[in-house]
Amino acid sequence: MGFNMQKLMKQAQKMQQDMAKVQEELQNTEVEGSSGGGMVRVVANGSGEILSLSINPEIIDPEDHEMLEDLVLAAVKDALTAAAALSAEKMGRVTGGVNMPGMF
Repeated sequence: MGFNMQKLMKQAQKMQQDMAKVQEELQNTEVEGSSGGGMVRVVANGSGEILSLSINPEIIDPEDHEMLEDLVLAAVKDALTAAAALSAEKMGRVTGGVNMPGMF
């Protein structure tokens, strides 16, 4: 039984190291979300941090700020959805598809 416990501990330690490596990769990987046919673009990293926002000046209408707000929100949601999908894919490779609570 000691052998199996030792083997299990080594496997857990390797998984923890692999997860730390993937988290670092996610931190350094960029994904993009957009809306309005690319008029609003948001770049996030795989950890879900927003890195940049760009708005094409052509869509800025002082009379309709609500449309711009909606487009920005949609682009942010798109970027965060892409970040979550990337995170789930990369973490799934490490965990064998087992859902790990507390992970993005």
